[in-house]
Amino acid sequence: MPPEQDRRLGVPLYNFHCPDCDKEFELLISSSDTPVCPSCGSTRAEQMVSRIAPDQKLKAVAKAWRAQATKEGHTSNFGSGGPKR
Repeated sequence: MPPEQDRRLGVPLYNFHCPDCDKEFELLISSSDTPVCPSCGSTRAEQMVSRIAPDQKLKAVAKAWRAQATKEGHTSNFGSGGPKR
């Protein structure tokens, strides 16, 4: 494994927005490094709040939660009709 790749294994992935070129990008970067925009080279990139999971995965998780709630008889949190009787 190349030394640079080995060094990056424990480094988190962050989302950034570049105000100079209005691009969004992800970087594996430590908190002590300065992010550099891959499009324009600007060092003024702003860290963005990242999502916890992609939308597709959240839909699948919500579907599983709804199925479990229905099975247990307490679906009022998932629909307007409340539990079916």
